[in-house]
Amino acid sequence: MPDGPGKEETQKICSACHDLEKSLSLRQDRAGWQKTLEKMLDFGAKATDQERDAVINYLVKNFPAEDVPKININKATAVELESGLSLKRSQATAIIQYRTQNGNFKTIEDLKKVPGVDLEKIEAKKDRIVFEE
Repeated sequence: MPDGPGKEETQKICSACHDLEKSLSLRQDRAGWQKTLEKMLDFGAKATDQERDAVINYLVKNFPAEDVPKININKATAVELESGLSLKRSQATAIIQYRTQNGNFKTIEDLKKVPGVDLEKIEAKKDRIVFEE
């Protein structure tokens, strides 16, 4: 982890429940990191507002979305779908189940057929989705 403001808070809060290296490999924009941190807090992580802000700022600066590779919707894991498209776990699971039952997606319109998936989030992130076999 690069040195800088927020490193200590990030290590403290994020390593309490899981491996930091794996979590940090999923680069995201500010909204994605905020959603990830909110999810961690919902699961019981403890942080003050000041610590939360320090963590978000640290992650956005050091693990930005610009470096995020495209998501191959036909091979992505649930974790990749959750973090990369800001989906709920149930939606990521629905995409994988649909893909398993119906075959690979060919277009964004195919992806929009998955029941229970937030179409606004798919539409907002469509530039990050690829449909490789």
